[in-house]
Amino acid sequence: MKQSSHGGHAHSLFSTAGSGRRGCSVLSLFFRMLTLLICLLCTGCQSDTSGSQTDTHSASASLQYEPGKTTVLEPEFTVASISHDLIDVDFSHSGQGYFTCILKEEGVKVNIQISGPDGVTYKYFIETADKVVTFPLTAGDGSYVILGFENIVDDEYTTLFSDVQTVELDSEFLPFLYPNQYVDFTEDSAAIRLAAELSADAATDVDALNAVYDYVISHIVYDDEKAATVETGYLPDIDETLATGTGICFDYAALTVAMLRSLSIPAKLAIGYSGDYLHAWVDVYIESKGWVENAIQFSGEDWTLLDPTLSASGSDSDSIKEYIGDGENYTVLYVR
Repeated sequence: MKQSSHGGHAHSLFSTAGSGRRGCSVLSLFFRMLTLLICLLCTGCQSDTSGSQTDTHSASASLQYEPGKTTVLEPEFTVASISHDLIDVDFSHSGQGYFTCILKEEGVKVNIQISGPDGVTYKYFIETADKVVTFPLTAGDGSYVILGFENIVDDEYTTLFSDVQTVELDSEFLPFLYPNQYVDFTEDSAAIRLAAELSADAATDVDALNAVYDYVISHIVYDDEKAATVETGYLPDIDETLATGTGICFDYAALTVAMLRSLSIPAKLAIGYSGDYLHAWVDVYIESKGWVENAIQFSGEDWTLLDPTLSASGSDSDSIKEYIGDGENYTVLYVR
């Protein structure tokens, strides 16, 4: 497992004007018409080096938040556990909560399907050759069935490989600290340098969370046009979201999760439904609280469930809180 760290202050280079799903636009319109209070926006710098943590990222080490310090855990491809003419697959890092693939040939499309102990089937697609692609094992310990398929024509696929892996995580938090295909970042990502800057004066993980959250909701504007035209298979680009200052719920969530993970704060990108509409939001682990779903805001005494895309709309906060409530309006399909 490779790691890299940043620490200290950074300088933001981004405008205040970032990047997800057709359902978002429809949902926003629905709530504007219905309540005129909520816009349901949905699926929605330079730093000093300060050293790295130990190579064994245990449960306790994974939660060692330090103000102004980012630590990026770098997924690796070490050895081909499965080797095919089109693709190599490395399961040797499953204890760290992920496995990697490398597509060997340009012009082909491969579908990877992962079914874990939670019974959920995750589908991923690879179309770029000679690039290490990371897939998280988000269902925790247990047996995983991994299938690979090659796209032949249109929606027709042929089987490339099938395998069963027994996973025992070194820490339950690791799948939610590493980057992956959906939450893609490196030590050189502008968003990660920004995370160091935002957390420089944040004494606790709660302070850092609020700093990241407040930045995202105040600097990223929802992109209705993108929501109406985004294609199936879209993947967020967190630095593009920062550079453009616009995005959809998928982008809001991916950007927030990436920055939190780099600060050693475990975070999940959750994809599912808010009411009847596709949406993406954030779940986060706080040392004093545990897992908090649908993102959070902490007043100093009370925890309030919030949604970064909703909050970014600038709508009435009490109405947003009432809609989110205890989370019953949220249905999770996938966790990335």
